[in-house]
Amino acid sequence: MTGPASTPPGPGGEQGRGVFDKELLDRCISCGFCLPACPTYDLTGQETSSPRGRITLMRALESGDLAPDDPTLAEESSFCLGCRACETVCPAGVEYGRLLEQWRDHQWQGAGRPLIARGLTALVSRPGVLGLQGLVRRHARGGAAPEEEPEHGPEREHGPEQEQERKQPVSLMLGCVERGLYPAVSRAARELRPELAVPAGQGCCGALHAHNGDSATGAALARALGERLSGTVVTTAGGCAAHLAHHLGRDRVRELSEYLDHAGHRPAGEVRAGDRRARVTLQDSCHLRNGLGVVRQPRELVAAVADYVELPGAGVCCGAAGTYAMLRPDDSRAVLDPKLDALAELDVDYVVTVNPGCLRQLRQGLRRRRSRVKAVHLAELLAMAARPGKPAEPAEGDGTGDPAEGWAAGR
Repeated sequence: MTGPASTPPGPGGEQGRGVFDKELLDRCISCGFCLPACPTYDLTGQETSSPRGRITLMRALESGDLAPDDPTLAEESSFCLGCRACETVCPAGVEYGRLLEQWRDHQWQGAGRPLIARGLTALVSRPGVLGLQGLVRRHARGGAAPEEEPEHGPEREHGPEQEQERKQPVSLMLGCVERGLYPAVSRAARELRPELAVPAGQGCCGALHAHNGDSATGAALARALGERLSGTVVTTAGGCAAHLAHHLGRDRVRELSEYLDHAGHRPAGEVRAGDRRARVTLQDSCHLRNGLGVVRQPRELVAAVADYVELPGAGVCCGAAGTYAMLRPDDSRAVLDPKLDALAELDVDYVVTVNPGCLRQLRQGLRRRRSRVKAVHLAELLAMAARPGKPAEPAEGDGTGDPAEGWAAGR
């Protein structure tokens, strides 16, 4: 997505600086409904650290009342998680996520962009580098992938909608970070649905760029990936799903749980913890829940193979937020800590995620607390359930001692 065209300010700044789309900025009626939904406002209680307060700052920047190098602008554009929870409670339909992208496009130019963000976006922009990960980490394209229905494969519905779905080409998108950090996820997705094609030469979808001050490149990468992947694009990353859906169209993009639900997938087996059915909870992906409204599907899939327990605050950001956990580790942990407390009180065996960034965040947090709770991706959990007699543990990807843990994972 490109930002609005630059417009020179008129007398008194009436025309504005052209940083923001005026129609988007004008939607906010400053009602304050967004405040209780905002994790950073919850941390600080400060108006400037709420969506309403940040939009006030955006307006001051646009009008010229604040200089572009104002330290409050720099701080708050960085402090925001970008979780978009405010959008779900806004009566005026403010598209805060798009405003944040425009803000960072302006604020994070040149030396204003954090060094880590610059390095990561440059790295994932190189398809050749991404392709090498398959040789080392054995994701769905780099390792052996099932070509036939597994012996204990899922039952399926075969209504008209499902039959039509089966006739369409379906491509599995390999997340640019997930393929290196958690390659077992894409292998598990193909184990569940062998019809998923894994085309070669996949680059980054651009979500990382869009959230880190370069939405023009983010849009271009999304369109390029859409041209390379045929038919429906299935992704195991909630953040990538929301970004691609915005640029390719909602009808072309499905997150894995959404695809499984639409295809009539019936999970096989169950996940055990010793001599009982495992107790499992779920942490939502912010952009999947708040941007695409996918909430029911992953919960029903988990409940089909385990005893599902709802996590209080499952829809509240875990603090991963793309590069946020690397750029602002202390704030990221402060957001995560209440969630770790809730997991300890639930007494569950597994917490399921639908996004690699959340998976990384939770695994690191649980490991710090020496918790017995294990974090797994939804694809891994469903694949584990369908493997009777085999260990109910993902074989790899816990990040322990893994140099890939230094990567930021997309939301």
